[in-house]
Amino acid sequence: MTDYHLEVVEPEDNVATALREVDAGETVTVAVGEETVTVDVLEDIAFGHKLAIEPIPAGETVRKYGKSIGNATEDIDPGEWVHVHNVESNYGRGDLAEKGATA
Repeated sequence: MTDYHLEVVEPEDNVATALREVDAGETVTVAVGEETVTVDVLEDIAFGHKLAIEPIPAGETVRKYGKSIGNATEDIDPGEWVHVHNVESNYGRGDLAEKGATA
């Protein structure tokens, strides 16, 4: 059964957004377009955070809403939490701009 509390907006996305707390050890089934993907959750995922639904090799694009939101800074396995610890955002980096640095 598909967990409708894990949202994948576009079929090319490689992450799902958690619309509930997801616990490590759960097995979830996510709707991806007309297909489903079943993932063993490896880490706790907080509400609003992202869960990898396929392998994302280091340097590869992380896609959400059908758009690039950054690049993996390390290999990310399906079921892992996807956040700032393993993704370099491609959005503006205000924290760096304040210091006159660039990303």
